[in-house]
Amino acid sequence: MNRGMLYALAAYVLWGVFPVYFKAVAAVPALEILANRIVWSLVLVAVLLTALRQWRWLPAVARTPRASRWFVASATLVSVNWGLYIWAVNAGQVVDASLGYFINPLVNVTIGALLLRERLRNAQWAAASLAAGGVAWLTAQAGQLPWIGLVLAFSFAGYGLLRKKAPLGAIEGFSVEVMLLVPLAGAYLLWLAAQGANHFVQGPLSLQALLALSGPITAVPLLLFAAGARRIPFSTLGLLQYVAPTLQLMLGVWLYHEPFGGTKLVGYGMVWVALALFTADSLWSAWRGRRAT
Repeated sequence: MNRGMLYALAAYVLWGVFPVYFKAVAAVPALEILANRIVWSLVLVAVLLTALRQWRWLPAVARTPRASRWFVASATLVSVNWGLYIWAVNAGQVVDASLGYFINPLVNVTIGALLLRERLRNAQWAAASLAAGGVAWLTAQAGQLPWIGLVLAFSFAGYGLLRKKAPLGAIEGFSVEVMLLVPLAGAYLLWLAAQGANHFVQGPLSLQALLALSGPITAVPLLLFAAGARRIPFSTLGLLQYVAPTLQLMLGVWLYHEPFGGTKLVGYGMVWVALALFTADSLWSAWRGRRAT
C-alpha cells in the first residue's frame, strides 16, 4: 500500500507541472505534439523492455483477442485525454483543464464504490461530498457546461479503471497502448514531413530535443500511475489525484496569469479542504494499522 501511494503521488506531481513543458513547445500544433508523444514513448519503452529482457509476453497478448480489445479501449481513452489536455494548455485554458482533474477523482470514487464494491470510510465519504460541492459551485459560476473538464475527467477515469484491471504490468501495458497508436501517429508525422510542415524535421535543435523529450515526459508518470493503480484501492487513487490539478491551477494563475476571481476561489477552497480531510483520515488509518500490527 505505501509503495503504491508513493508511485501514484509521484505521477500526479509530474502531471501537475506538465503545463510548463507544453508551453515550451506551444509553437507546435497540439495534434503534432500528441503524435510525437506517442512515437517517442514507444522508443523509450522499447529501450526499457530490451534492457530488462521482457519481450516474451508480447506473442501471448497478440494471440488473445480479449486482451487486445482491452488495450485498444485504454489506448483510445488515453490518446483523447492527451490530445485535449495539450490543446487546452496551449489555448490558455490551464485553469479549466485543472477543473477537469478536480472532477475526475469524484468519478473514480463513484466507480470504486459502485462498480468495484470498495468500502469507503465516513471521512472519505465526507471528503468526496465536500469536493463534489466545490466542483458544483465552480460549474455553476462558469455559467456553461465545462466540456473540457468533463471530457478530461471521464476519459482518464475510464483509463484508470481499464489499467487497474489490465492483465499486464505497467511497462508492458503501456507498451501495448503505444504500439497500437504509433501507426497512426507515425503516418501523420510522415505526412507532415512530406508537406514540409513537420516541426521535428524542420525545427531547430532545441525544439527537436524538446519534442524527443516528450517520450520520457509521457511514459514516466504513466508507468508510475499504472504501478500505483495496481497496488491501492481505486477510490484512494482517485482522491490522491487532487495533487495534480492543484499544481496546474497554481501554474495557470501565478505563472500564466489566467483569470481566477473570488467566486472560483470559494469552490477551489472547498476542494482543498476535502483533500486535507482525506489526507488526515489516511494518516490516521495508517497509524492505527501500524499500532494494531
